[in-house]
Amino acid sequence: MTTEIPRYFLEMTAQEVRLSGLLLQEHFGDVVEKVGTRLIRSGVLTLRALAYETKLPLDLVKKSLCVLMQHGMCLFGAGRRGPAGPVEYRIISERILHMLRYPRYIYTAKSLYGDTGELIVEEILQRGQMTMSSTVKTVADRLTHNMPEGQSMDYSEVVSAFSRLVETHFLQRCPPTASAGSSSSGAVNTPLPAVKQPTEPEEHPECYKLPYINLTGQGKRRRSSEDGEADQRAAKKAKTDDSECGDEGIYWQVNFQRFHLHFRDQAIISAVSCKLDQTSSEIVRTMLRMSEVTTPAHAAFTQALSANEIFRALPSSYNIARPILDQYLTLLVDDPMEFVGKTGDSGGGMYVVNLHRALANLARATLESVVQERFGSRSARIFRLLLRKRHLEQKQVEDFAMVPAKEAKDMLYTLLSENLVQLQEIPKTPDYAPSRTFYLYTVNQLPTARLLLQHCYKTVGNLIERRLYETKENKRLLEKSQRIEAILASLQATGAEAAQLTEVEEMITAPERQQLESLRHHINKLDSSENQVDETIFLLESYINSTQAAR
Repeated sequence: MTTEIPRYFLEMTAQEVRLSGLLLQEHFGDVVEKVGTRLIRSGVLTLRALAYETKLPLDLVKKSLCVLMQHGMCLFGAGRRGPAGPVEYRIISERILHMLRYPRYIYTAKSLYGDTGELIVEEILQRGQMTMSSTVKTVADRLTHNMPEGQSMDYSEVVSAFSRLVETHFLQRCPPTASAGSSSSGAVNTPLPAVKQPTEPEEHPECYKLPYINLTGQGKRRRSSEDGEADQRAAKKAKTDDSECGDEGIYWQVNFQRFHLHFRDQAIISAVSCKLDQTSSEIVRTMLRMSEVTTPAHAAFTQALSANEIFRALPSSYNIARPILDQYLTLLVDDPMEFVGKTGDSGGGMYVVNLHRALANLARATLESVVQERFGSRSARIFRLLLRKRHLEQKQVEDFAMVPAKEAKDMLYTLLSENLVQLQEIPKTPDYAPSRTFYLYTVNQLPTARLLLQHCYKTVGNLIERRLYETKENKRLLEKSQRIEAILASLQATGAEAAQLTEVEEMITAPERQQLESLRHHINKLDSSENQVDETIFLLESYINSTQAAR
């Protein structure tokens, strides 16, 4: 029996390695980036070998590994020599690439659970893993700091938001840790670490079990001058506070897979809304919501639901009568996109959402859009034709696409040179003589999706490099702006006069202010482009993973 190898144990491409290095550098600095990149390139290394290859002091390597393990990006355990040998470390490349999606995770938490949910997810992403009590206190303090004077955030409200995030599986407990020496003797022949991150909630029965914490009170307002001292005191007393609250040793992390399932569902709902109408998308939303807990992460279909169950689960605000629902379900089933399928007739009809087909159609639309943007509408017409007809000769492409022969030949050769179209030779005789050979053009969607995914990784890497360059070139001006903003905030807090505030604001000259505005505009455009490319990356990754799971 063969077992599927997790993606983060597979070799990374050059573009993925480059992007991973840039993300590590941006979030954790040059030292962690050096250690992480070395682990990515080498696969598995011991501590001494890692220090030797990176030419870094042993202490810095240890701290870098601690940072990576704190954020769930590194595994450790017994290696080739078994429990008696040195501990070996392996990077989880997939977790590093998830950093690209951090803003999207935070925005999703805000849209679902408000400011409190946003700050909870933001704090845990920044620190990798936190106890529930520590998260509640930190978030309550931050919310209180932004409230009007005299108001404060009660701990119970933050606990409630935290509980909802756990109940919907957006947060999960970190797996229990064990020493490397506790691995079984079977580790002698297997270089994989004995301790690994959870991939499925079923591996840890208490993954979503909330502990009872003894926490009452309200968030505390910090003064700007006390921030540094308060952070130091909080760090020194963290263990004591956790033991007082009763959840010591129980750490929580963000469940990236659950967020990805939410993103996938939203993409399907949006596609149905654009293709049909809002009512159809709401029916599909209801079906996805009903089966989100019972459907495995990599399933090709959702659990089957009867029309009666769907009708009862529809919110009353939609005002959809039962005959109308039946008509919409029939429309969805008959639609060429095949997002919804019918599996039986009991209970008014049994229906499923075809997740694999939906992702394949979304990936296909993405490929068509890329071809149209890069090569024009006629090339996109030929590309769509090949996707639909599978195999066509050049003369057939000209006729079906209604494009002149010379233009069709140029477009086909351009697409062929970009590896978006493939040429298949079918000989009539064994000698492969050109006069007795069929030359058929075709599009293989999966390899083309992989190719486009690598282009997306390269594009995001370029965007991050450009943003880092812009920030470095204007470092002095940005630091000056931050100092002046801090002075203004301090003066406003103490009730300074308007003339004094104006005098401080004039410390930045008009040309500097104009340069700052231009810089912020450029960085915002880069950030926006980065997020848009990441949406394409997510769709393509989801389609590729779904196809591999279906096989």
